[in-house]
Amino acid sequence: MELTETYTLPVSQQRAWDALNDTEILRASIPGCDSIEPDGDNAYAVTLSAAVGPVKARFKGRMELTDIDAPHTYTIVFEGQGGAAGFGKGKTHVTLEPDGDDATKLTYTAHAQVGGKLAQIGSRLVDGAARKLAGEFFRRFGEQVTGGSGAAQAETGDSGDTVSEAAAGEAAGSGGAEGEEPKRKKSWTAWISKS
Repeated sequence: MELTETYTLPVSQQRAWDALNDTEILRASIPGCDSIEPDGDNAYAVTLSAAVGPVKARFKGRMELTDIDAPHTYTIVFEGQGGAAGFGKGKTHVTLEPDGDDATKLTYTAHAQVGGKLAQIGSRLVDGAARKLAGEFFRRFGEQVTGGSGAAQAETGDSGDTVSEAAAGEAAGSGGAEGEEPKRKKSWTAWISKS
């Protein structure tokens, strides 16, 4: 699977870089994330719960930051095991570019491979779940870096479709009333199950 997207973050490049390297912000932004703990130089142990269609599991894995050129780019190498559900591994190249004084363009390209039950449910479902996960991550990440006053805006995906914050929120199952806090415990399973 390959996924490439660009988001505009409503913060400076340095603030975006700092947030991408803050484990508390990442833990709050990654749907289903239980913990991110340091595990060596530029490496982290990650535990998260995920569901893709009928496959639900708790994944334990590791991510390592390589090719670091602060505050411009790095590569995240990741791998995780979900027991009987299978495994996931791959890498993501992240680039930050200033977009005016108070905005940053974040572009990432992810290459991932899944095995076990995850591989058996079909690439379309896995790809759809990955896109929704990315949309939810950037919605939450935008809220974290701006203190809840703004969110990241998607520009284009692989298919060239424009994705709005509202669509990302709808995909995340947060279609509640405006100003209402989304239900975080069920949102991850809810929006993956809608695929």
